[in-house]
Amino acid sequence: MTDVQARTDTAHPQGEPTRQGAVAPRRAVLAGAGALGATCLLAACGTSSSSGGGTNPSGSDFQNNPAPAGSKGADAGFPGGSSKGGSSKGGDSGGGAEVLAAVADVPKGGGVIQGDLVITQPSSGTFKAFNKICTHAGCPVNKVDGGVISCPCHGSTFSIEDGSVKGGPAPKGLPEVKVKVDGDNIVKA
Repeated sequence: MTDVQARTDTAHPQGEPTRQGAVAPRRAVLAGAGALGATCLLAACGTSSSSGGGTNPSGSDFQNNPAPAGSKGADAGFPGGSSKGGSSKGGDSGGGAEVLAAVADVPKGGGVIQGDLVITQPSSGTFKAFNKICTHAGCPVNKVDGGVISCPCHGSTFSIEDGSVKGGPAPKGLPEVKVKVDGDNIVKA
């Protein structure tokens, strides 16, 4: 920076006397403030190796399989995921499979939303399950009524029989999750 110049005369060109000591020019002050801001930003973005105790530079809670926004975790309720997303009603069945819902809780010709799944009974004794996230904008469906699964965000509707699109802007049906009846419970197949 070459703006700082020493003057040997006792007056400014406008005739005002100079003050003793150096007054920082505006550019120097702004440059210093910018450097300070950049330093703070870089310090905030860094990670401390003493806080996690591990070797993960992204922190101890980093996962290489990020979850969709608003979900309860990377594996919650998706096919092949962990058992975190299902219903806790009834505990595990005799075979140790994850209980999704009780057979008695799923009405014939309708369905229920349990965890991250929509479980339906399109005909007596036939149970289906679908991912509850709408394929249009990622909103969770919120209602099963009149033979359709409804999304509140943009009005998409899906069949309780196969998850196919019945109406609305959704580009494709809800992904099916294979289920079976195990005693009095519906479990993942």
